[in-house]
Formats: sequence, structure tokens, C-alpha cells
Amino acid sequence: MPEFKRLSADDAATLMTQRDALVLDIRDADSYAAGHIAGAHLMDAAIATQISNGADLDTPIIVCCYHGNSSQQAAAWFAGEGFEEVYSLDGGYEEWKSAPREAGGKVALPD
Repeated sequence: MPEFKRLSADDAATLMTQRDALVLDIRDADSYAAGHIAGAHLMDAAIATQISNGADLDTPIIVCCYHGNSSQQAAAWFAGEGFEEVYSLDGGYEEWKSAPREAGGKVALPD
């Protein structure tokens, strides 16, 4: 069974720049509205189902939360769904916003 990996903010920025990664933000809607990684999708149960049912299993997924703890559970779930390349963002959005980064998610949700 595939397992998720932990990824630093700098490595996440590199992955987003070099490859098409689906970036999922699992924080609450107000926190997401106040600031998020460019191109990240706010994840809820409906989005998770949509991704699980329609995304290619080889699509890299980066899961982001506040500080990098809750994202590990969501990343483990996606890995358990058969996705081959799943990451939890270490330090979460707090770490991401601590230094300027150009990269952002570019992948649209599956139809």
C-alpha cells in the first residue's frame, strides 16, 4: 500500500514548479479565505470524494493544514485510496507563508 511522505515548504514549492501537483488545503473556510497557497483547493468531504473518484492515481497530491499535523491524516487517507505520490506539508500553511515562494498549485479538480 502506498504511504504518504512529509515535505518541506521549499521542497513543495519545487514540486509545484516542476510537476503538476494537486494542492489541497484542509483548514477551515475562514482561514483559507484569509490566505492560502496560490491554486490550492479548499478540501471538504465532497472534494475528497470527487478527487478519489476522478483523479489519476499518479497525480502528486500535497495536503496542507495549519501546522503540518492534521494534513498527515488526510495524506494517509489519500495514500490508502491508492494515490501513488502523496505528501503532507511540514509546518503547514504557517511555514509556507513564512518565506516568499512563487510556486502554487496548478492542477484543477477532476470533473
